[in-house]
This record gives sequence, structure tokens and C-alpha cells, in this order.
Amino acid sequence: MALLQVQDLCVTLNTAHGPQEVISHINFSMEAGDKMGIVGESGCGKSITALALMSLLPRDSQTRGKIILEGRDILKLNSNKICSIRGNRIGMIFQEPMTALNPVKQIGAQVSESIYLHLKLTRKQTLERVSELMDKVGLPVSKFGLNLYPHQLSGGQRQRVMIAMAIACNPEILIADEPTTALDVTVQEQILDLIRDLADSSGMALIIISHDLGVIAQTAENVMVMYTGQSVEMGSTMDVFQNMSHPYTYGLFSAIPHVGSSVQLDRKRLDSIPGQVPELHLRPRGCNFADRCSRALKICKDKEPMATRVADHHQVWCYHPLTCEDKK
Repeated sequence: MALLQVQDLCVTLNTAHGPQEVISHINFSMEAGDKMGIVGESGCGKSITALALMSLLPRDSQTRGKIILEGRDILKLNSNKICSIRGNRIGMIFQEPMTALNPVKQIGAQVSESIYLHLKLTRKQTLERVSELMDKVGLPVSKFGLNLYPHQLSGGQRQRVMIAMAIACNPEILIADEPTTALDVTVQEQILDLIRDLADSSGMALIIISHDLGVIAQTAENVMVMYTGQSVEMGSTMDVFQNMSHPYTYGLFSAIPHVGSSVQLDRKRLDSIPGQVPELHLRPRGCNFADRCSRALKICKDKEPMATRVADHHQVWCYHPLTCEDKK
């Protein structure tokens, strides 16, 4: 039995234009120790997918489909049972630690909160566990203590506190939502190394969310590319990145600057994907990428594409996927 199965997940949120489906028919599964990346432009639904897994969506949202954690559909659980899973069996590193951390609460108290709630340890045992966690994430208590407030830490240090909170109860699944946002390159690498090492040493499954293809390539074994709340390409990271088949995936890669490329040498403009992401209430009837795609056919605008298998572990949602010849 898979550790996590997401089946036909759909999320509807209330907007100024009425209820709009922001996540449509997402499917994936994970075993213990798997590392999966979710990549796409800002606003494509990556974080909403993560919040759905954590049952942290707004109260007036509507969620359909199934999120099965070791045989139990967590969408059918009551709030008490959800609380026993959130922060315990599924941990999450939120996107911006400065807003995710409580600014008026000391870091030691914030790290110990889920330990008190889920593990029911004594005060002494809790302090020992917090000290162990802070050592793991590179903020030893002997040097930093536990009485600092978030504003007294650097961005990288705050992110380390967030990681300590997320892994405090030894979760089976860790979700890292843009864990390197607003960090300099050196600190980004340190944080990614830390997350990878923690996942490897504990055997927990890792879902890493990013708009940075390099982060996904370094960290994830499998990847799901999202556009306007839908999967457009999915498979092993190596297959998808080396044999990208969806025009949107290809567009993301083409927009990456490369040192020494003709773009730099000739001072040419970087490639970009034409057009804009459609507003939720203005999405086309067929493929949501059709209006921005140079390969779009009439059927693309009229009918939503179904998954097409490219290889054993690689599928794409496109009527006119790219071939090797197209990418020359």
C-alpha cells in the first residue's frame, strides 16, 4: 500500500467572480522515502495543493477527490483526527518563515509546541527533544539558546527554525513550500542540503515545491509540472527534464539564462513564454495553455487534453507534444 495517494483532487475557492476551481484533477502517489517536486509559475496551484494535503484551506473552500494516507482518506476525517495528523504525520515548511513564525513568541516555545501536542512528553523530555532538533538543523542551543525571537535571526536561521518545527514529531511526509525563497545562493544550498539529509536519514517522503527548476533537479526524483491548477507533465525528474514534452515545460526551460550562452554574448533578450496566465474566470474551454502556445490546434481550444504516456514513468497532458526534432 502506498504511503500517500492523491486521487482526482479538486479544490474550489470563492472569488470575486464566484466559486472557481483552482485545482483540477490532480493525481499522484508516494512511497516512504520518495522525493517529489512540484514546479510551475507563481499562482499555478502548487501551494494550494500543499495546503489541501495539510487540510489548511479556507473554511469556505470545497475539496473533492481523495487524499489517502496509509489507507485512510483524510478528507473524510473530523477536525480532531486531522489535528492528530497535521504536524505529526505530515509536516510542512511554509514559504516565508518571517510570516509563518509567531513574532512575539520565542523560538524554543514555537519548536516545542507540536511536541507538547502530539508526543505528550514531560517538560524535561521536551527540552531534550528541542535541543536535539536545534542541533540537527544547525542552530545548537549552546550557541543560540531558545529565547531568541524570529526578528533576531537571519533569513536562513529562521528557515532552520521552521525545519525544526516541521520535523519535530518525525513525520512520515515532509512538505517544503518554496524553502529557499528570499535566501542568498549560498544559504539556499545549505538549506537544500539540510532538507535532503534529513529526508534521507529518516526515510520520510519529501514533497518540495518550487518555481526554480534547479532546486527540483537537485532534490526530487519525480516531478509534476503544474499550470493553472492542473498537471501538464509528470514523471521521473530525469525523464521530464531531459525529454520535456509539454510546450509549457519547454518554455520554462527556455527562459533559464545560461552562463556563456548566445543570449549573454550577443546581449539578446531572454526567451519568455508569450501572453499571460488566464484569469480563473476566463480560462478557455479546452487546454488552459492553448492561448499562449505556438503549437495549439483547434482541438486544444475546444477540448481538455487527457494524459498521454510518453514513457514508462512519464506522461503529458497535450494533443501536440514536443518531439526531439522540435527541440533542435
